[in-house]
Amino acid sequence: MIDLSTKSKKTKKTKGEEGEVERKLKVVYSDRDVVVMTAPNEEELKQILLDLLSEKPMNLKELHSKLSGIASEDKIRRALASLSETRQVTLLDDGKYAKLGTD
Repeated sequence: MIDLSTKSKKTKKTKGEEGEVERKLKVVYSDRDVVVMTAPNEEELKQILLDLLSEKPMNLKELHSKLSGIASEDKIRRALASLSETRQVTLLDDGKYAKLGTD
């Protein structure tokens, strides 16, 4: 389970940025100060990454920043590798990942 109350303080994300990812996760407990959610499984993480990369290409640091407290850098890296193998994302020359194809 992930306590997103500390995540929002640490990464200083806007409500819109947090809500985009949070909507995809199961809320276990919530009150006015704390929201506790389950961490995404591998498939959920891949979908979250695809959704983020639909907006714009991002490097690993940017993706990890958006997913801080939700997924480790290693999990993000593994999910990106899997998405690259299935040709859903590609690594650009500038080090950013971009989503391939259309939905």
